Amino acid sequence: MSMKRNIINYLSSRTIGHSKPSVIQSESGYVLLNEAKNLGNIHFMLPRSFATLWMTILLTFLLPSCITEDIPDNTPQGNFEALWKVIDTKYCFLDYKHEEYGLDWDEVYHRYKNRLTDDMTNKQLFQVLSEMLEELRDGHVNLVTYHETSQYRQWYDNYPTNFVDTIQRIYLGKDYKTVAGIKYQVLEDNIGYIYYGSFSTSIGESNLDEVLNELSICDGLILDIRNNGGGLLTLSERLAARFTNEKVLTGYISYKKGPGHSDFSSPEPIYVEPATDRVRWQKPVAVLTNRRAFSSANDFVGKMKEMPKAIIIGDKTGGGSGLPFSSELPNGWSVRFSASPMYDPDMNHLEFGIAPDIKVDMTSEDMMKGVDTIIETARKYLHEKKE
Repeated sequence: MSMKRNIINYLSSRTIGHSKPSVIQSESGYVLLNEAKNLGNIHFMLPRSFATLWMTILLTFLLPSCITEDIPDNTPQGNFEALWKVIDTKYCFLDYKHEEYGLDWDEVYHRYKNRLTDDMTNKQLFQVLSEMLEELRDGHVNLVTYHETSQYRQWYDNYPTNFVDTIQRIYLGKDYKTVAGIKYQVLEDNIGYIYYGSFSTSIGESNLDEVLNELSICDGLILDIRNNGGGLLTLSERLAARFTNEKVLTGYISYKKGPGHSDFSSPEPIYVEPATDRVRWQKPVAVLTNRRAFSSANDFVGKMKEMPKAIIIGDKTGGGSGLPFSSELPNGWSVRFSASPMYDPDMNHLEFGIAPDIKVDMTSEDMMKGVDTIIETARKYLHEKKE
């Protein structure tokens, strides 16, 4: 079977959420990888520099289908074997998580295999397979059936919320403005406040010009991305490009190139270049984070960590740095998993989140008074840095 036929078959097959992923080259030089799933729409608009990498990933994952292999049976044992193997050969964090918390994927195999029975129901099988995937401690890993989706939630459930929307509305007031997915306001102490709740909500370059122009009178800027669960990587880059006047190395990316746990390509550098002929912020900016800042939001925080006038305030982000890929089990269930690790400029993994420069939690005393401790910490910092 030819490589072209394999790719066409893959793109026309059902993936998570029973939709089709699309790989589209746009006029702007970006590749859009769109995957709709039961948890919502996840889109990755990748810069051209990522496009070659991602197509290499596609080919790496698809080429083995040219070789005749034993296809697992559509039985509890067959589906278990298929799921365990695709994680064993294509998931990108097995070695790293073995180092971090002792994950032994071979031991996981034997432990969960013992729970299988020939007459178990689909619901029972889903429970066993979902619990096995939870061993990975990865919010990007999901098992999807026609009726339910597994999700690892402890990356945020075990931590303070550090965001209360009713309190945030006090700061926004009744006269705040909205542009695309951004809410913004000038606080009474002349600090600009922006809330961006999802990188799935598109913001155009002209939108950003409008917002930053209007807030240019302020002494500093708060950029709040708490509870931002991610979305488009291009929006992360587009927003970060407004906070630098020069090209900045913000990290690296690599991809699986073989079945071994350590079979990766050489890391490729990721840069953010300043937005040309656009409004760029020249004053201090405080980025507010909590554990529910995940995936593309985690990527954005990693980029802002490298910006000269930015400070990260709040809680550690939720992580989710591995670009996701999907595969299908013999029974038609889909599994989504992390396939390409991303690193900071010092080659540190970002999978388990990014620590803030100033760690602060919302206190119960402040919340009772309608005060956001993290916003107040940012305001104090920005006034101290006022130029």
